[in-house]
Amino acid sequence: MKYNKLIRDKIPEIIKKSGLKSVTHIADDKEYKQKLRAKLQEEVDEFLEESNEEELADILEVINALCDLYKFDKNNVEQIRKEKAEKRGSFQERIILEETKK
Repeated sequence: MKYNKLIRDKIPEIIKKSGLKSVTHIADDKEYKQKLRAKLQEEVDEFLEESNEEELADILEVINALCDLYKFDKNNVEQIRKEKAEKRGSFQERIILEETKK
């Protein structure tokens, strides 16, 4: 079976222990960026299909990898999130914008 997708670091060993062989390669920076973005979409789609903590944790894992790739400080990203929540609010009040009028 062919996949051509980014996998977690321990998956090749797990595949080997199951009695199968895997063909892998190490992505260069360009491919890694592309595959990581695709992985984010995959994990978001999976969360939308089956909303649970495990799927949400997968999204966070990809976000952490994106922070590492782009050399974003995770604490700074969290600080930006907090500042945006303070300035513009969060989603706690569940407000739906239907339209704006003049």
